[in-house]
Amino acid sequence: MWRSSRGSRGREVTCIACGDSVPRSKAREYDKYGDRWDRSDKEFEYLCKPCDRERCHQPRDDLETHLEAVEAATDDPDQEAFLAAFLDRAEVRDESVEER
Repeated sequence: MWRSSRGSRGREVTCIACGDSVPRSKAREYDKYGDRWDRSDKEFEYLCKPCDRERCHQPRDDLETHLEAVEAATDDPDQEAFLAAFLDRAEVRDESVEER
């Protein structure tokens, strides 16, 4: 991977999965649009290396759109309500959650 010339050395970033602050050199870029190679006018989020290893690296097939729709349909849900709404919507979309 190419090194950034923008002085990212020593910079700390926050892992979007666990919330820990880690040096940029100890993190992985996460692009919710799945296109990390198109870098113009884009700000990346970051995952610490342990969280990156734990996540599924398979294609997301409109997952971001699905999550935004669930969030819009629920009024400030807690985690349990959000997950229940997500599963309900997945069943409506005729997706097998167990296979994912």
